[in-house]
Amino acid sequence: MQEDALITHQETKTDYSTLHEAAQRIKQELGQIIVGQQNLVKLLLVAMLADGHVLIEGVPGIAKTLTAKLLARTIQADFSRIQFTPDLMPSDVLGTSVFHPGTATFDYKKGPIFANIVLIDEINRAPAKTQASLFEVMEEQHITHDGQLYALGAPFLVLATQNPIEQEGTYRLPEAQLDRFMFKVLVDYPSMADEVTILELQHQGASLKRDLERVQPVLTAAQLLELRKAVQSVHLDRKLLEYIAQLVGETRVSKSLYLGASPRASIALLNSSKALAALRGRGFVTPEDVQELAPAILRHRILLTPDREMEGITPDEVIKQIIQKIEVPR
Repeated sequence: MQEDALITHQETKTDYSTLHEAAQRIKQELGQIIVGQQNLVKLLLVAMLADGHVLIEGVPGIAKTLTAKLLARTIQADFSRIQFTPDLMPSDVLGTSVFHPGTATFDYKKGPIFANIVLIDEINRAPAKTQASLFEVMEEQHITHDGQLYALGAPFLVLATQNPIEQEGTYRLPEAQLDRFMFKVLVDYPSMADEVTILELQHQGASLKRDLERVQPVLTAAQLLELRKAVQSVHLDRKLLEYIAQLVGETRVSKSLYLGASPRASIALLNSSKALAALRGRGFVTPEDVQELAPAILRHRILLTPDREMEGITPDEVIKQIIQKIEVPR
């Protein structure tokens, strides 16, 4: 690792411009390999600063896993990857007790979930029992095994990918687990221009393995925690707090929705808006920050009524209607 690739601890204690600079350097590292996907990268950075987990949905082959993996490489922290499959057991994720005949005792062997950044690939390939093993650890950052608590180190970030549920061999994630993800990011096919760029790079002999080695850490785990503290100091006017509460509250009374968002969505919208403002070098939140993040925070927390589903209405369309309905604070 190059020594000048890391930001010093002294720098991380200055102002929001330093945080903005760190984000730009992470984008530059990712840009060496990733073509396009600006919205995905932005939301991953916001979640990282706001201490939130991210669910990434899209068809295979559009760099969902690669982008998450590269983001983890820019943070000098423990990283693990778990491939979810139909036969995966909860113990394969959380760990298990190992018996030692010589001492007639059991030792707890920690599972791959014990890392700072955990990439769960194809999370909806595993059955409900395995998915449920993530409930406690994603919310409380510890697990309970044989009546004993085992805490995870900070930071702890889960990046999960999933294919559209219509595909064969997938399981719908339960609402309680979906609610634990700060964002659900929908990743679409690249634009024509981006796909031409991808083909040009391949034609010129680009090597993914060789390029991956060029990606250098930008932050340590400790520095990321310091940046999160800086995000907490971002100013948010009380009128914006009321605005967030109104937006989320409207999902609970909308005639288009069978299930609205919980207060966890309001908290996620608050924290992520502050992170987005800091990411852009500002010490205050604007209504536009809240509106920009609302779809990614709400789309997986609401359920359409059967009538709206039959009409082909999408959750994002309902969220857009709610945003247009609520008066923006001045």
